[in-house]
Amino acid sequence: MRCRHIKLIISLLVLAALCYWCIDRWDVWFENPEEAPYKASVVPTRVLLTFGDEQEDSRNISWTCGDETRPAYVELIDQQDSLQRKTIPATGEVFESRNGKAAYYVAQLRGLQKGHHYRYRVCTGNAASEWFTFHLPDAEKQETSFLYMGDIQDSIGGIANQLLRNAFRANPDAEFFVCGGDLTERPTDAYWGETFESLDSVGQAVPVLTVTGNHDYLKGVIGKLERRFSLIHSYFLDSMVGENQVFTVRYKNMQFFCLDSNREFPYLWTQRQWLKKKLEASTATWKVVVLHHPLYSIRGRMNNLIQRWMFDDLIREYGVDLVLQGHEHAYARMTQHTDDGTAITPIYTVSHCSPKSYRIEFDERFDKFGSGSRYYQKVLTHGDTLFLTARDAHDGSLYDSLYIVKQGSSTQLVDVGKDIPERIEFIPDPHNKKDVAFAERIEDYKRRKHLQ
Repeated sequence: MRCRHIKLIISLLVLAALCYWCIDRWDVWFENPEEAPYKASVVPTRVLLTFGDEQEDSRNISWTCGDETRPAYVELIDQQDSLQRKTIPATGEVFESRNGKAAYYVAQLRGLQKGHHYRYRVCTGNAASEWFTFHLPDAEKQETSFLYMGDIQDSIGGIANQLLRNAFRANPDAEFFVCGGDLTERPTDAYWGETFESLDSVGQAVPVLTVTGNHDYLKGVIGKLERRFSLIHSYFLDSMVGENQVFTVRYKNMQFFCLDSNREFPYLWTQRQWLKKKLEASTATWKVVVLHHPLYSIRGRMNNLIQRWMFDDLIREYGVDLVLQGHEHAYARMTQHTDDGTAITPIYTVSHCSPKSYRIEFDERFDKFGSGSRYYQKVLTHGDTLFLTARDAHDGSLYDSLYIVKQGSSTQLVDVGKDIPERIEFIPDPHNKKDVAFAERIEDYKRRKHLQ
């Protein structure tokens, strides 16, 4: 009888602890910020240039204007032949969110000429935007490069645009921009406005490629991605598989495979089948997978196990070179090693450019960590070599560097970044036990790595 009472007491304590934990985490799991009432701009705004389909010379342009659809189009001028002024019709759709509505437009630009520079503006009814420019790289150009950032999700009035401008100013050869999800803090009109402030002057001139992050979803027992997301990042409109936001594009000798790691098991299984099919068919020299949740977490070994089980074996089997990830608000880089210690692909990186930094675990599987700042990465390919560098987004200083050389069936990975000192910065709240424990882990890590 006494044993039965003890079991009952233990069960009640466990249940109470579970209830307390659920109450404590309720807002994190289910609470969505309110969306303030808004009115859509009566002139075209929030113009975004993206890839269009699987071909490198396709582009889409999306924008918003008003709260009902009207005839809309893009005026396009080929600057190599100013007499070639084209009018590309756009499709329009009204999306009503929780506290307002706006008309979204998408124009598909196909048959563009490599090496040509273009001017364009978007028009809705009698209203038109300012003129913007973009260009397609020359087909004969040997080098290809792009910039990558993990989560941006800037606060209202943030500095992401300044950091993004500085990154492109320092890397004028970068041909497009890739984001690892959570480009927007939350799916409200005010935060979408902040996102376009962040992308201003960049998002109209170079293609933007992003995947979904958990902050792009409305929270719930089953998260919901608003159609607004796909109307803005319009390449998903034609590439989705069921309700899965997946996309692939071949860009010269690189191919990108974009996944939605936020979904539940059945959706991830569908994505696995899609990824397998696309990897099998790929003839690209360099294969890059982009997803939000790191397959190897730096916040705990048990995190993101389902995503790892779904995708990691395919990534290794089909020779993916680089896995770009976000979500965990720090910098980390992991490479595989053979039994004799030789570094091999794939390379897994975690990066972010958000004002928020998270506590992390110093997993020995990783080669390098960074905490307390924001980061961006540049990927450059030239023939048989891929160069990867990471820089501090605030001052542009080099933080990590490596390169991969492919010669026939042989692949060599050279780690240059191991000699660049790590910076692990964190100011703990002395009243927060988790902060204090993290500060102690940092000191222990620095002692082991001789960083002090």
